[in-house]
Amino acid sequence: MCGFIGFLGGKALHGALGEEAVIQRMADSILHRGPDDVGYWCDVDQHVSLGHRRLAVVDLSPAGHQPMHSASGRYVIAYNGEVYNFPALRLKLEHLGQRFRGHSDTEVVLAAIDAWGLEGAITQFVGMFAFALWDCRERRLSLVRDRLGIKPLYYGRVNGAFVFGSELKAIRAFPGFKQPVDRGALALLMRHNYVPAPYSIYQDIYKLSPGHILTLDRNDPAGKPEINAYWSAKEVAEAGVASPFEGSDSEAIEALDGLLRDAVGSRMVSDVPLGAFLSGGYDSSLVVAQMQAQSSRPVRTFSIGFHEKQYNEANHAKAVAVHLGTDHTELYVTSKEAMDVIPRLPTLYDEPFSDSSQIPAFLVSQLARQHVTVSLSGDGGDELFSGYNRYFWGRSIWNRIGWLPIGTRKLMCTALTAVSPERWDRVFDHLSPILPSMVKQRMPGDRLHKLAEILRASSPDAMYHTLISHWKDPASMILCAKEPKTVLTDRSRWANLEDFTQRMMYLDTVSYLPDDILVKVDRASMGVSLEARVPLLDHRIVEFAWRLPLSMKLRDGQGKWILRQVLYKYVPRKLVDRPKMGFGVPIDSWLRGPLRDWAESLLDEKRLLHEGFFKPQPIRQLWAEHLSGKRNWQYHLWDVLMFQAWLENQ
Repeated sequence: MCGFIGFLGGKALHGALGEEAVIQRMADSILHRGPDDVGYWCDVDQHVSLGHRRLAVVDLSPAGHQPMHSASGRYVIAYNGEVYNFPALRLKLEHLGQRFRGHSDTEVVLAAIDAWGLEGAITQFVGMFAFALWDCRERRLSLVRDRLGIKPLYYGRVNGAFVFGSELKAIRAFPGFKQPVDRGALALLMRHNYVPAPYSIYQDIYKLSPGHILTLDRNDPAGKPEINAYWSAKEVAEAGVASPFEGSDSEAIEALDGLLRDAVGSRMVSDVPLGAFLSGGYDSSLVVAQMQAQSSRPVRTFSIGFHEKQYNEANHAKAVAVHLGTDHTELYVTSKEAMDVIPRLPTLYDEPFSDSSQIPAFLVSQLARQHVTVSLSGDGGDELFSGYNRYFWGRSIWNRIGWLPIGTRKLMCTALTAVSPERWDRVFDHLSPILPSMVKQRMPGDRLHKLAEILRASSPDAMYHTLISHWKDPASMILCAKEPKTVLTDRSRWANLEDFTQRMMYLDTVSYLPDDILVKVDRASMGVSLEARVPLLDHRIVEFAWRLPLSMKLRDGQGKWILRQVLYKYVPRKLVDRPKMGFGVPIDSWLRGPLRDWAESLLDEKRLLHEGFFKPQPIRQLWAEHLSGKRNWQYHLWDVLMFQAWLENQ
């Protein structure tokens, strides 16, 4: 796992420093992504430069040094990621007469491109990757990002040069960077708690979308890059639904078990210590179970615990670890230790990012890095196997309320919101002894208020958009902002899926998964120089999951049916069957207590007016309601606070 940077053109604007000095400065900004080695390559005549920071994981020798040249001399690559099937590809290439000087997957990647061309090679790669490739013969730059967007890649024009890198901080290090904040992207942040691809928080700086190749010709460096897809989640979803798996339940379970075993096993190849995050939920428990089944020694597992009972899953993780016989490490953190992470967030996440589970994600990464260099994670199971509550609750709610006149539903909305979330919480707490377990939820009052919001929806798709939105009209609270289109609002980019639940799963896979979940995992882990691998997002599992009928995912009012059946082969259901908790921290109470002064400073009315991004009135109103306990506006306020903290850090 590594980080890379580079630029093409712009001679007159960085010539005073020199190409090598510029690329070194950019590389220094992402030291955390690769503390083991650094490398640069510059072609002064072509005004192209590549830089690389290496976290050595496979082939620790100098033979893995980057940027790396292909044996033919045609290509130079700076690469971040892992291609897990590189041993099999290496054998194929050796049969074609290719000779190798080392044992890294980078060398195999280059040889594959030399043998089969860029697209012919990457369609054979199984793994996570982002890389920059310079074709010395054709004088062409290519940027490539993996199918699901596990690894990041930013690009844009700065001071006359085409600049790219693994993180925004590397692009900011390019001489003359003065890009203003993109107010449309800020509106998207307020809605989603992340900035979705292809946008970034800066004007004219973009994220390469998952499964795409960008090419730019040296003969026209100021021209518009050509961007094409080599893999499409839309096509995969449509093809899977059109050609469903026709075997029995037991055949599907066996097939998925085999795919998972292969995906997990291939991600256990490492020349450095390896472990796994374990929350005790279905996904991480299954990954760890598959690891332990293929390991001759106890697998290292890591969990973070909280003293607040409603946020703590460490006891469940420990029970799974004991059953599987892993070498388990858990750390209970205090609220102060968790809050101490907050000042690091603007630098860690590099652009405003306000999913508050970023805090425990960093803490568990920090814990794991004390013992291992690689850690497997269970991310992706919710989107592929229908794990989020909205998939079954949304379907159920719309079936029950969709037929009601909109006026009736608005009256119901008014009735539900007339009682504050805190009072609803007290009601549910009083009724808890007689409520069935599936009805018990963390923060039930907030969930009822969210239900009230969706009662106003005019269609199932409008209901989904409400469910995934924090600020419902973010452009109205940002000065001079127009919210741009995304895959979530551009129906021409949606997969043609008749079922509402499948549409939600598809949209989450192409938006929430790469732009929130995987950003969180990458920045939290790489921030402490830890490689995180996500076996459930092996593209072969993704393609198989879309072939499975929805009834194999949603059954008896629960999601992840087939995933749970595989897990039950390794772990007793009593250890894992419980309501979904999530990975959160008590931001709501922190903002009323120890974080109050910090938040008040960032939300000061005069400050907001002076900075000129937000209209103070709606923010101040929510802040007052939150402090009074009348409402819990933690998500809305955290969106604003993370932008304000990032802005201050700039």
